[in-house]
Amino acid sequence: MANSLCIEVQVTPELKQAVDEIAALSGQALPEIAQDALEHYVSWRSAQLTDLQEAIAAADRGEFASEDEVQALFARYGA
Repeated sequence: MANSLCIEVQVTPELKQAVDEIAALSGQALPEIAQDALEHYVSWRSAQLTDLQEAIAAADRGEFASEDEVQALFARYGA
């Protein structure tokens, strides 16, 4: 049995129109579209937060790029 999460979200008229258009074109119900969007967001955000935690841990261990490495990167990309 699926768990239920009931939420009310305020959206811009443009976003509401876009969601309505997706529903009309795809035949999907609004709750299905909302679930799909939430699943994609949670997956993306979880990966982003994991990467951030790993970067903070690396910084805490002192794993930084050297000044020469930073300068080489800037030179490579014209910054």
